[in-house]
Amino acid sequence: MTPERTSQILPPLPEDGVQRVLCVVAHPDDMEYGASAAVAAWSDAGVEVTYLLATRGEAGMADPPEQIAPLREREQRAACECVGVTDLRYLDHPDGMVEAGLTLRRGIARVIRQVRPQLVLATNFEVEAYGSLNQADHRAVGLAAADACRDAGNPWVFRELRESEGLEAWNPRALLIAGHPEPTHAKVVGPQEVQASIDSLRSHAAYLEHVTGHPEPEELIGSALRAGGKVAGADHAVVLRVIDLGGLRDDDA
Repeated sequence: MTPERTSQILPPLPEDGVQRVLCVVAHPDDMEYGASAAVAAWSDAGVEVTYLLATRGEAGMADPPEQIAPLREREQRAACECVGVTDLRYLDHPDGMVEAGLTLRRGIARVIRQVRPQLVLATNFEVEAYGSLNQADHRAVGLAAADACRDAGNPWVFRELRESEGLEAWNPRALLIAGHPEPTHAKVVGPQEVQASIDSLRSHAAYLEHVTGHPEPEELIGSALRAGGKVAGADHAVVLRVIDLGGLRDDDA
């Protein structure tokens, strides 16, 4: 979540009237690499945050997927508790084989219409990210989340969501992209939110033990949020690329 090419102080994230945020990611632990500090801050302020995971992360460890899926679900639930998230949802796409097609877009658009968030947060879906090739599921889910933000607001796309499920169209104000190398805004967080983010990553204990050479959560999260703070004029911040979908300052609650 560290900005790579930002040389000026970033403006704060526009949040007036924000009551609901939907975070859409591919796997358990994807929110825990710094973005969860923003979630902790939102939760502390009374904002309702929903996590939507495309997979259960069942292909991310050496043991058979049928053993790993419930383990990672438990760890994700514990991570959510650290940052005040009680609404955790899954789309149950196959880990490692997520496709950014209509099925995924429909599933995300459905949840956008159900939750009716002002802000949707996804993670970097560029081909190159984090110093290497971005993982395939990250790319598919991020791109599908971007498309689903518009799908959710168009009553003529996925008509069945309205006609069969009673879900009216909904337009999020903005798409937030965490982990983007060219952030546009920052959300300043305090020591309590920093610690909550560290604790949320620590909740994935079995997964972290599986990853050879993984840095300590305090080191990894602290470094990322301090780097964000430098470009936000603060001690710690989560930096985000914000794509205005046409309503950042509308009172649409």
